[in-house]
Amino acid sequence: MLALSGCATSAGGDGSGKDPVTFICSPQEDWCQVVAAQFTAATGYAANYVRLSGGEAVARLTATGDTPEFDAWFGGGAEGHLAAEQAGFIEAYDSPNADAIPAEYKDPDGLWTGVYVGALSFCSNTDILKEIGASAPASWADLLDPKFRSNIAMAHPGTSGTAYAALWSQVDLDGGDQDEALGYFRKLHSNILQYSKSGSAPGQMAGRGEVATGIIFAQDCQKFINEGFTNLTTTFPKEGAGYEVGAVSLIKNARNPEGAKAFIDWTLTAEAQDLAATVGSYSVPTNPDATITDDMVDLSKLNLLHFDIEAAGEARNQLTQRFDAEVAPAPKE
Repeated sequence: MLALSGCATSAGGDGSGKDPVTFICSPQEDWCQVVAAQFTAATGYAANYVRLSGGEAVARLTATGDTPEFDAWFGGGAEGHLAAEQAGFIEAYDSPNADAIPAEYKDPDGLWTGVYVGALSFCSNTDILKEIGASAPASWADLLDPKFRSNIAMAHPGTSGTAYAALWSQVDLDGGDQDEALGYFRKLHSNILQYSKSGSAPGQMAGRGEVATGIIFAQDCQKFINEGFTNLTTTFPKEGAGYEVGAVSLIKNARNPEGAKAFIDWTLTAEAQDLAATVGSYSVPTNPDATITDDMVDLSKLNLLHFDIEAAGEARNQLTQRFDAEVAPAPKE
């Protein structure tokens, strides 16, 4: 598993007497690496991880059933964790450090606890916008403009929590009507160049000039800007921006439940959450004592949609299956 899945590992068998902790990691790779290394430094537990997007994580847990490879799941939208719980793969853990996390960012029954918040955005290449004669999109409706034909990228909601947040945003805007929400994406389909597997990949595509706009979380767009894609600009839909609460949870039947709980406890500290910005990940931390940097979005200034995490988690499997059947394979007009 370690050789094939891109795991970062810290040295085990160091005499600490602690069994290693293996976790699913859903944020970007560099953040996963620093989480594994610093958790080991802080606690003495050796740490292994496999980087999987939200949809991939649920699929991997399904494949292993009652004998999971993992002890904990770090990152990815809370609705994905709930979908995994409904399938029997997550168990409750009420971390003592969860007391510091605001109530809106944690499950009341301890099934998941939020470690960061990210707002959905449009990440656009200003050079490509000029070429196609379009302005940076400021609404979901703007994305339907024929000028954007084959010039938008988003991930597939079946594999990506980012894309599922976009899909659920339309459900929310349509008053819970899933048919209407899928109807929007059928209209958008002709403007989509590619459905990627990774939620952040559309931002990289925009940065390279392959598309005008990627639908990604704002923190990912800012990361790419800081890494040299200075022609990118971030805008937010005026109708309302969806968001995710990136969560951490305990895997049911974990091989090392005590190590997993230590890992969850650590991720909820301000010190652990401050690590994200050191590797250019600018999601907003949930611990009030963590540092807010200038590169992070001021959520209070955005028109955020109400995100019913429980409803989104319950609908995830069926809704993504419908997207896969009704939207993704449709011919483009």
